[in-house]
Amino acid sequence: MARSKEIAPNVGRLSRSQVAAKRGLHKGKKTSAAPAKAEAPAHTEKTVGGKGNGEKRLVPTNKASKYYPAEDVKKPKVSRKTVGKPALRASITPGTVLILLAGRFAGKRVVFLKQLDSGLLLVSGPFKINGVPLRRVSQAYVIATSTKVDIAGVSIPETVNDAYFAKSKAAKGSKEGEFFGEGKEKKAFPEEKKSEQKAVDAALIASIKKVDNLAKYLKASWGLSKGDRFHELKF
Repeated sequence: MARSKEIAPNVGRLSRSQVAAKRGLHKGKKTSAAPAKAEAPAHTEKTVGGKGNGEKRLVPTNKASKYYPAEDVKKPKVSRKTVGKPALRASITPGTVLILLAGRFAGKRVVFLKQLDSGLLLVSGPFKINGVPLRRVSQAYVIATSTKVDIAGVSIPETVNDAYFAKSKAAKGSKEGEFFGEGKEKKAFPEEKKSEQKAVDAALIASIKKVDNLAKYLKASWGLSKGDRFHELKF
């Protein structure tokens, strides 16, 4: 029976503190651990009597249910699908100038270099022209333009892969220190990544300079103005 009977719907006879006193919550939680239960064996050996049954047999300790459940419990099917590398759009080829539509560099124009194993696109501004470093971008968030850059002389190091962009896990500080801004030290950018960025951009900038006004085109940001009809624009 309930310790506090209802005198009206959802209104108990006793207050919350009175119920706590009756339950003995003031004594605190029980600290004594429950005694460990001995594990029962799965089978027990029994002697079967009878004229022709004078043998010992193993009988299961817990007998299986005599009846099947009335309702069928559906089990999820094992998926045999494997995540594959997404195919590139026909408009995106090495050297194509793309317009970024999301992220901190939204509206910037970048040069597509190659597709990584994860399916993401490796792009560069280059950094010296418009401030966009080597980045990974999903092709769902870019617009492919008809402008192309000759990247035949650009060699991308093998180290520039998906692991190149992985962030290192920093040690967790105290919440109080984080609130007051303690322990936040700006990490220096690795020298190896700087040299790789410069090596890729040097060859890329050399081919960009061969085309008139291409550097200005990459430096200019893109955006929609009032009255622009997006479905009629040609990139």
